[in-house]
This record gives sequence, structure tokens and C-alpha cells, in this order.
Amino acid sequence: MGDGSTRVLLGDDHAIFVDALVSALSARGFPVVGTAGSIAATVAAVRRLAPDICLLDRFFGDGDGVARLAEVRAAGPATKVVVLTADGDARGVRGALAVGAAGYVNKMCGLSNLLDALTAVAAGETVVALAASRVPAQQQRGGAADARRLASYLTARERECLGMLTEGAQTATMAKSLGVSPATVRTHVQAVLTKLGVHSRLEAASLALRHDLIAAPQRCVK
Repeated sequence: MGDGSTRVLLGDDHAIFVDALVSALSARGFPVVGTAGSIAATVAAVRRLAPDICLLDRFFGDGDGVARLAEVRAAGPATKVVVLTADGDARGVRGALAVGAAGYVNKMCGLSNLLDALTAVAAGETVVALAASRVPAQQQRGGAADARRLASYLTARERECLGMLTEGAQTATMAKSLGVSPATVRTHVQAVLTKLGVHSRLEAASLALRHDLIAAPQRCVK
């Protein structure tokens, strides 16, 4: 829950979704100071309203939010931009973070994860929350090569989290060890589950132990 001090602007052209989110965020301590249905309107609103956080959709009628994210940031240097989208393209995540996004959240993650992300971003953290994906059954049943290929997409911090999962560490313990908030730990763990194509911490730990993923070399994903 927010404390009412973090002002949010919604840049999204889905009117029903925006109406619902305005009510949900405002009721939970994140006042929405404005909405915009295009990238151009979002840029203008950021310049005019100077929100603390701008939630920016990925695709608009007038362009790709990630491709034009730099324009949004230039309109309000103090505004933190979080891409909120149904798109799960890993290139979109990397592209958004490369041009200064403070977060990338999939709409399928749900309101609770979005609130955690807003809290973390307001505190100066960078957040990536991806929706759990269902990996084809034949891929899940693959051997060590498939498991290592999936693990190669983990960041160094996500690999640390996976290692702690194999030791049975809980969120609070992981947060203390890593020096981050519990919300950030949950974000990292969700990313681990998504990238490995599993649906629980136990499955992730089991996969890591079975195929020695913690020691597996990490491929750099550019």
C-alpha cells in the first residue's frame, strides 16, 4: 500500500483498463494525477504534471512506448517510467531498461505485484515483473541441455536467488542477504520462475539441483 505521496500518471489507450486501474491505485495510496491515451499525450502530461511515476503501455496507436520512452523521460527527468504491458518480449524488457526505465511489469502479474513494483520503484529500485509463462511440455521434460539453455537467460542476481532457493531460503532471509527489499526479492524470484518455465519455488530449486544450474556458465544476453 502506498502512503499517498507517490503521484502516478497512466499512459495507456485501453479505456476500461485505465478506469479500473485509476480506482484501484487511488484506493491503495497511489493517487493517479492524470491519464493519457497516446504517447504524444503521455509526453505532454508528464511535462505538465511532473508525476513521480509514469506507467507506460508498450503499444499505442502512435507508436511503441519502449521505442519512444526516451521522449517521456526527457519530458520529466524526475519522473520514473515503468512500462506496464501485456507484452512479454525479453527484447522489450532489455530495450526499456537500456533507455532508463525504472521498471517493466507485465499486466498479467496482477494488482498486488504492481503495487509492490510501484513501492520498490518509488524507493529507488529497478523492477522487472514478468508473468509466468507455460513452457511446452516437451521442453519441460528436456534434459540438462535444455535446462541450462533456459538458465542462461538468468541475470547474476537472479542466479543468486536461485541458489538461495535451493537452500530453502525464504523471502525475508533472501532480502537480508541481498540487501534489498522483500518486494524486490519477489520480483527476482518471479523472473527466475518465468525464465525457467516453472510455476513454484520448489520446482525451480528441484530443476536447479537436478541439472546443476547454479554452477552452469551464464551466457550474456545482449
